[in-house]
Amino acid sequence: MSQSAVSNETAARPLGLWSATALVIGSMIGSGVFLLPASLAPFGAASLLGWGVTLLGAVLLALTFSRLSAKWPRTGGPYAFAREGFGETAAFVVAWSYWVSIWCANAAIAVAFSGSMGAIWPPLTATPLRAAGCALAALWVCSAVNLAGVRDAGRMQVVTTVLKLVPLLLFGGIALWFVDGSHYRPFNPSGQPLRDAVQATVALTLWAFLGLEAATVPAGSIRDAQRTIPRATLLGTLLAGFATILACTAVLGLLPADVVRNSQAPMAEAARSLWGPAAGIGIAIVAAVSCFGALNGWVLVSAQVPYAAASDGLLPRRFTRLDKGGTPVFGVVVSSTLASVLVLSNYSHSLVQLFTFSILLSTAATLLPYVVSAAAWLRRGDGGGRVVAALALVYSLYALVGTGRESLLWGGALILAGLPIHAWRRWRVRAQPQA
Repeated sequence: MSQSAVSNETAARPLGLWSATALVIGSMIGSGVFLLPASLAPFGAASLLGWGVTLLGAVLLALTFSRLSAKWPRTGGPYAFAREGFGETAAFVVAWSYWVSIWCANAAIAVAFSGSMGAIWPPLTATPLRAAGCALAALWVCSAVNLAGVRDAGRMQVVTTVLKLVPLLLFGGIALWFVDGSHYRPFNPSGQPLRDAVQATVALTLWAFLGLEAATVPAGSIRDAQRTIPRATLLGTLLAGFATILACTAVLGLLPADVVRNSQAPMAEAARSLWGPAAGIGIAIVAAVSCFGALNGWVLVSAQVPYAAASDGLLPRRFTRLDKGGTPVFGVVVSSTLASVLVLSNYSHSLVQLFTFSILLSTAATLLPYVVSAAAWLRRGDGGGRVVAALALVYSLYALVGTGRESLLWGGALILAGLPIHAWRRWRVRAQPQA
């Protein structure tokens, strides 16, 4: 291969191993790690079992996505896998569901960023309208960065990932030495049977692992995708998972359960209790950086999924238009606009209510692509990895049930809303005169 050809390949695929790994870590470590302790507090130490199940399931999914991306290294991630495994209609459902999950997640992360900024400077989010304005500002700054080009978005992802991963590891590693064992008792204070409590915590902790497949989505922008994506997916999942579990477990052991349960910034509260107000502000800053980095990564991914579906004729062709930097501009703008509508339509609610509503939509809509991706390997994959894919499928179904009836109903309604678009596109194709 000539030097110019290598240069062209590098320019066309600007994301290397570290950028792809940062995309995985940055997409996983976002708002969840800083807010989850409050949600897990009612379950006490039983949540550790939930973390264990979720980490195992995440590794199984990461291994499955690694094999899928090595076999089918195409832009679109779960969408591409569904198309290869089950055909056009299944691919559209997965693409639609996954896209909905992404822009809903972007709304949730932007709201969490606003909450973190409010902990640093309260007047910024003193009213619901100001809080919504702060969330929208973060969303559109990240959109502008992505519109500047995939390479710039990848560089920012590396920087923001380092800025949040290192402090998170330091906090968890140091704080673990100060935990009070009595805060982990009783083991299961929820009053539910242990089996039900564990399943509930699996559904909650899954939010912290959503994004493990992020490197598979912009495959067309990653160098040596067949080798880079599997390595980045597994490495990113393990690093982000370890940091998240360490930090959340430390918070539950530092504060009484009722304090954690009622706190809107439990990790900052824990740091404040150990080292004073300045430490609480420091953790709030890390949380803001974390949310901003996750938002930047998910804005990048939000345009790649409709781009892949539109390239196959399943969505309008406008989603395939690239600017000079190789960014699907229309996809970025539409995805960020929909996330903005979700924020504005609920801005009168509290930040926590809006955050919870958004993550319920996102988690329910994400699990379907996970299920179909694992099933695609069982149907069309090579001989190896079938046991891992089968276990990943079982875990995904288990977590899907754990999200609860309301989330399943919302997810089903969102999927049904996309089917008329698919039917219209198919009718347009059949109506076109054959050459």
